Amino acid sequence: MTPSSAPSSSTSALRYEYEVFVSFCGEDTRTSFTCHLFAALDRKNICACRGEFNRAELMKAIETSRMAVVVFSKSYATSDRCLDELAKIMECNRVLNQRVLPIFYDVSPSEVREQKGNFEQAANLAGFHLKANRKVVMDDFEQKWSPIVAEDGQIAKRRAALCEGS
Repeated sequence: MTPSSAPSSSTSALRYEYEVFVSFCGEDTRTSFTCHLFAALDRKNICACRGEFNRAELMKAIETSRMAVVVFSKSYATSDRCLDELAKIMECNRVLNQRVLPIFYDVSPSEVREQKGNFEQAANLAGFHLKANRKVVMDDFEQKWSPIVAEDGQIAKRRAALCEGS
């Protein structure tokens, strides 16, 4: 986000186009979980972005959403589009204090946090070997996505701890 394109960090000054931006991998969840999620949001008259845009419009939709829901699924980490969305969502979380709600559909929070399964494969494709703990030359993919996927897993871990304490 460049300073000229960055919305004000004051949430009262922001005009939201969407209440919720939902990031999901269509092949895993479009006809199951996210279909029901969008129907429930519609019933409550909550304006949700369905992500049916080109890349530039998607990034703008994420910026102009009050919050983001990230539906992690088996194929989420293998989708460049999903990982681009996640990078932007986490940037908006840091810069704009946008709320992020992770949902784990057929994957566990630890798979995301610890980069296991497809999340490990995506990191390995980037040349990042978490388990070997080796420092490697990081390409754009790894710099952008590996830390963000792990960061979102940490958000889930904190939320799970809060829920267990209630």
